[in-house]
Amino acid sequence: MVNTQEFIEGAIAEIKREVRNHRAIIALSGGVDSSVCAALAYQALGPNLCPVYVDTGLMRKGETDNIKRAFRDMPLTIVDAKARFIDALERVVDPEEKRKVTGETFIRIFEEVARQKNVEYLVQGTIYPDIIESDGQIKSHHNVGGLPSKIAFNGVVEPLKYLYKDEVREIARALKLPPELSERMPFPGPGLAVRIIGEVTEEKLRVVREANAIVEQEVLRYKPWQTFAALLEKGTGVKGDVRLHGWIIAVRAVQSRDGMTADVLEMPYDVLRKIASRITNEIPDVARVVYDITPKPPATIEFE
Repeated sequence: MVNTQEFIEGAIAEIKREVRNHRAIIALSGGVDSSVCAALAYQALGPNLCPVYVDTGLMRKGETDNIKRAFRDMPLTIVDAKARFIDALERVVDPEEKRKVTGETFIRIFEEVARQKNVEYLVQGTIYPDIIESDGQIKSHHNVGGLPSKIAFNGVVEPLKYLYKDEVREIARALKLPPELSERMPFPGPGLAVRIIGEVTEEKLRVVREANAIVEQEVLRYKPWQTFAALLEKGTGVKGDVRLHGWIIAVRAVQSRDGMTADVLEMPYDVLRKIASRITNEIPDVARVVYDITPKPPATIEFE
């Protein structure tokens, strides 16, 4: 395992060495990777660091408010880009294309903010599994394979790029980040866009966001490495003696150490029944709920 103190000192020195006396943007999402990266970069650069959170409209329920609270001590810039991401994803159905579209939209927004704030460097929380999966063509992570080939920064600084998720959590604890950040479940950079099979629409986002919130409420007590809801297609159901052609929600809950492999969490049957009941009752246009029991491999953790 990583020597946390040595790593922290080395990462701060690396950021200082690469950015020097220039200014840098940190792409802040609220996940443990970007939070650790922000804490390290803030120690290295102080007022020369510009933390930026992009509200993509693809985030979990209440995410933006949580980000504001968690990073209230930093001079956080919040960019409302919900309409921009939805427009960019219109008619995009291929999973790889979704990742590339979100990656390019992110970087163009960061470039615009950088021009406004006279910033020359981008700091981001890329970790080793992101690089492995992107290079191995398993899937393009928005911050690696999803980045466009030309970007308007003098350099991209990635101090966590040789760490696995469990090692990042160790660094987070050593930095004394609050547990709601250090122990937070992974969340994909493209957000709910890769938890929707097919085209991303406002309606699908509304449904999967509510379903995801219910799943987290019911499953987090069992301490999964990751749990969420994904929206598949439509299927036939019956509500109030009336036929419903409604959405199918898949529930996913896994245990893992580093995200490279994962086993399915064995959920009590009554919990699964409660989740299905809540989702179908609280979200009127959902017809059925299924539980994904496929490990990684052969499946990936996320649906796309």
